[in-house]
Amino acid sequence: MFLTQLEVKAQTEFVLEPSQSMIMTGKGPGQDATINPYFGEDCFAIIKNIGKRMFSIRVQQDGKIIEEISILKGELKKVKLLKGYELYLDPNLKEIAKASVDYEKTEE
Repeated sequence: MFLTQLEVKAQTEFVLEPSQSMIMTGKGPGQDATINPYFGEDCFAIIKNIGKRMFSIRVQQDGKIIEEISILKGELKKVKLLKGYELYLDPNLKEIAKASVDYEKTEE
């Protein structure tokens, strides 16, 4: 008998309206825009800019900004999220942005 373990992944695509900051994960069920199968533990967020405009990725904890990263058109970023971190996507003030968000388990 041959057994394999499949990794659970969740991917979602979003359209972000101008000046619409959106929480992807970190607040919990009912508040997050995505379902992070690794909520409550360290993981990676994989964010891809699938639109035509740059936007920003913001990681914060307890209201304190940990990191802000610009992501250009067509670019892919892998961001480590520690337990308790919140992930936000922030488009610019005048243009629509599009993003794809996925999660990966960290290697232990």
